[in-house]
Amino acid sequence: MNAIIDIANTIFQPLINLGAAPLMTIVLTLIALCFKVKPTRALEGGLKLGIALTGIGAIIGILTTAFSGAMTDFVERTGISLNITDVGWAPLATITWGSPYTLYFLLIMVIVNVVMLFLNKTNTLDVDIFDIWHLSIVGLFAIFCGANLLIATLLVIFIGVLKIINSDLMKPTFNDLLNAPDSNPMTTTHMNYMMNPIIMVFDKIFDKVFPWLDKYDFDAAKLNSKIGFWGSKFAIGIYLGIFVGLLAGQTPTEIFSLAFTAAVCLELFSLIGAWFIAAVEPLSQGITDFASNKLKGRTINIGLDWPFIAGRAEIWAAANVLAPIMLLEAIVLPGNKLLPLGGIIAMGVTPALLVVTRGKLIRMIVIGAIELPLFLWSGTLIAPFVTETAKKVGAFPAGLNADSLISHTTMEGPVEKFLGYLVGHASQGQIEFILYAILALAAYLLIFVWYARQMKKRNAAYAAEKATM
Repeated sequence: MNAIIDIANTIFQPLINLGAAPLMTIVLTLIALCFKVKPTRALEGGLKLGIALTGIGAIIGILTTAFSGAMTDFVERTGISLNITDVGWAPLATITWGSPYTLYFLLIMVIVNVVMLFLNKTNTLDVDIFDIWHLSIVGLFAIFCGANLLIATLLVIFIGVLKIINSDLMKPTFNDLLNAPDSNPMTTTHMNYMMNPIIMVFDKIFDKVFPWLDKYDFDAAKLNSKIGFWGSKFAIGIYLGIFVGLLAGQTPTEIFSLAFTAAVCLELFSLIGAWFIAAVEPLSQGITDFASNKLKGRTINIGLDWPFIAGRAEIWAAANVLAPIMLLEAIVLPGNKLLPLGGIIAMGVTPALLVVTRGKLIRMIVIGAIELPLFLWSGTLIAPFVTETAKKVGAFPAGLNADSLISHTTMEGPVEKFLGYLVGHASQGQIEFILYAILALAAYLLIFVWYARQMKKRNAAYAAEKATM
């Protein structure tokens, strides 16, 4: 096993050291060349993807930094004792990539993906290798809780296979949300969409119990066309900035600065989201030609990072409403020790809500509020592991007290973190944890199977609708 880890590090470490944007530029360019796209067009698509990733990362950094300062002021003003610091996703990615096991898990999942493609068990080629850290952190947490490498690997493969299957299930919905043709290759294996099965349970409850709420729902884009600026992303950002600034007791100057920062960031998210679509256009044509000539029309999808769907206004409208809800829940939720700072804009929550509800904003907000405690409890649970690992790899944030715990409020895959905890402790031979782990894994798989059936019904409806057009 150590030999495999060494091989994985030798192969991938030089690429990973380049950073996410250069890495994905190289990956997308090489894949496009493999599909016989002209070199200039292949490089153009790769560069556009690198630019899009850099842009989205910069905007996320600006937004979370601005709100983290306001939330810190809120803590100092109120004296609320939530002693785990929410550092956002970037430090956690750094921490995870500091482990040699992450590259090992990456190599394993590359092999699994290729085998699934060869056996025709998926149509998705996952190129978003940087985001393997979301899956790796589950395996690392399982090891932290007592699992050996073999058990952790099996857990990673189990979840990873379901992630790849899910990318195929979601593909028609992405086409619908983007108003894109079937030839569009974009889908995603991102961990945040593994909340889909749980969200769909609540969505079906809505169908049975609260269908009348849908008549009050509204489309964020249509709202913008009706009321203009006051329903725009600019205005939504201003509302949120003023609300949080008032909670933090900031000065008028600070409040307006926060409001304008949020307004700019939300509008730029929509613009940058369109860059992802432009980035994969050369590859899309290459895949279409290849499938027609070599695979007898078989569709090959490309698994990207989630922000290619970031242009949908519902993601940010729901995130803005959920931000103050999450803050209130964090204050009153039993067992939570984590105050939302870096994760106050819930990007780990709202994309999955968008896919399952297909943009029904009231459902997104209500179901999001129901599921947020899972994220807060998961972040609290994983804090000792995150803190210890950060100190080992030299990534503990400067300026924090050495005794402080760190984590992330809206870290993708909260349910998977609980699975890592149970599997890790079960590996120690404790009967109670073995039973809990078996039941949890069985429930996780069964609800996914049920969800897959629901998505196949939806996809059949999409196909039938297109057949009549």
